[in-house]
Amino acid sequence: QVQLVESGGGSVQAGGSLRLSCEASGISFNYYCMGWFRQSPGKEREEVASISSGGGLYTFYADSVKERFAISRDNAKKTLYLQMDSLKPEDTGIYYCVIMATQAWPTCRGDSNAYNAWGQGTQVTVSS
Repeated sequence: QVQLVESGGGSVQAGGSLRLSCEASGISFNYYCMGWFRQSPGKEREEVASISSGGGLYTFYADSVKERFAISRDNAKKTLYLQMDSLKPEDTGIYYCVIMATQAWPTCRGDSNAYNAWGQGTQVTVSS
């Protein structure tokens, strides 16, 4: 049974930092592309960042988070990370860890309906 356990969310002031973690179990973690999505109040769910399988050679970032967020993975620990710096109030939302698919990059990102599993979400609140 696939499980994703997210942690690291919380409340910070604008300009602060948070590091999200997502520990996976029940899956061959290194074979999958992984990602972070967020659901912000009044907005559609969006892909924030994603990373290719294996060594994570390839990454994707939404324009709104480029140069501020960094995604990484530790396959030995089956853990995905999202380092978030220079946080803004518009980064507020629920952040979801996602096991995408095993196809080569970037195909593995393509269809969110085909993603393997979603985490329960962790709340991030950034105050001005």
